Order: sequence, then C-alpha cells, then structure tokens
Amino acid sequence: MLKIPKIIHDDIVAHAKSGFPLEVCGILGGTAGEISVIYRMTNTDRSNEHFMMDPKEQFAVIKELRGKGLEMLAIYHSHPETPARPSEEDIRLALTPNVSYVIASLAEPERPVVNSFRISGDKVQPEPIELV
Repeated sequence: MLKIPKIIHDDIVAHAKSGFPLEVCGILGGTAGEISVIYRMTNTDRSNEHFMMDPKEQFAVIKELRGKGLEMLAIYHSHPETPARPSEEDIRLALTPNVSYVIASLAEPERPVVNSFRISGDKVQPEPIELV
C-alpha cells in the first residue's frame, strides 16, 4: 500500500491538468511506504503519449532526497486522454526497481483518477493508495 497525503495527491492532479494536453512526470519521496514530498519534473519528450525525465533533474532530486534521509518511493506521470493504467511502453520502460508507478488519468477531466502499480519485468500489480 502506498500512503499519499491528500495535498500531494491533489498536487499530482494539478500538475497533470497544468501540463495538459502533454504528459507530466515527477518523483515522490518519503519513507516506509508513506509519501512526504513531491518533485515536479520536466518531461523532456514534450509528448502526450510518453515522458522522459531530465537526467540532471533526476540526479539532483535523488541527491536531495538522500540528504533529507528520504528515498524515492514512486515515479508518477499523467495520461492526458487514457485510463490510469500502465501502457505497454510504461511497462517496458519501468526499469527502476522497488518503486511504485503512479498514473494520473485525465480521460474524464472532471473526475481525475490516480492509481498506483508495482511493475517488475512484464508483471504489473495494482497497488492500493491510502490518502492520509
């Protein structure tokens, strides 16, 4: 189970809406399965179908997390027009071990959906989210 404070959940949705119609992406940090910080990242692909984080931004965030005694718990991105489930490309590119993959869907803009998954190889496991 991934615990996400409502304010961070709402920030993920706000980020997705502000980036629409392109995908947005970011990193969620914390400890023991509970998110405490969000880092909005730049989608260098500037695409509505996929994302790529800026490697320099990623490195800086990982360094900052470590400095705060936190770990990267999740990578998030948005699906501007498709459901909140991993695409084939999302699964293929889920190469970071032991993190959650959070997807925010704006397929129904008035009712955004945020889901989390654990992805290992081609195995996708839905992961419950608890808003705290």
